[in-house]
Amino acid sequence: MGTMSELLNSRVKAKSLVDTVTERLEAAIISGELAPGSRLSEQRLAISFGVSRGPLREAIRRLEGRQLLQRTANIGVHVTKLSWRDLTDLMLVREALEGMACRLAAEMMNPAELAELDQLLAEHGQLQDVQTGTGYYQQTRDFDFHFKIVTASRNERLIQMLCADMYDLLRIYRYRSSTFGGRAKAAYEEHRMILEALRSRDPDLSETAMRAHIRNSRLHIVKRLEELEASGNSQPAL
Repeated sequence: MGTMSELLNSRVKAKSLVDTVTERLEAAIISGELAPGSRLSEQRLAISFGVSRGPLREAIRRLEGRQLLQRTANIGVHVTKLSWRDLTDLMLVREALEGMACRLAAEMMNPAELAELDQLLAEHGQLQDVQTGTGYYQQTRDFDFHFKIVTASRNERLIQMLCADMYDLLRIYRYRSSTFGGRAKAAYEEHRMILEALRSRDPDLSETAMRAHIRNSRLHIVKRLEELEASGNSQPAL
């Protein structure tokens, strides 16, 4: 029997491995490497990741809880299949909820948080995709402009809905929609306008700026889909 220290070290290593596998599996889903609707093969994934099935199954269980994976009786686990109708519905909900979060953040954010948001946008502005206008995707929560504003609202209900219940699905949509050209620079400038509204401590202006930003994103996607349909191309899968 191992010592208490050995047992604790074993648990820490196992936890770290599960975290790593979860992150790798999540990245494969977000990027589309694992296609929406595709069925997972535990054996192939275990070989690909170089891990046993134990940590892989725990990672799968976690991502089921975050709605990135779905389990069907007698069939198995598959990547959540999304549709463009889901996107427009979700964006309408997001517009209302993030608008409210931004309104509250205008009243609650402290100077240090505003300075951090300013620094974050400065880093975003240095991204090559943003500078060339080819894309604007924020990969992690720490690098996510919207995430920081929602958490700064101090409203636990809103934070739960936007940063837990909806966050991972929104990340998939935002990643895929970021591949549509023509909005990266405009989206970045809209972020700067939101920051200025927050700095002014004006709740109405802050909510209006955030809602306009998300509405513009939704309308841009709809326009691109209409253009694809008119050209005879099939709608891109999410």
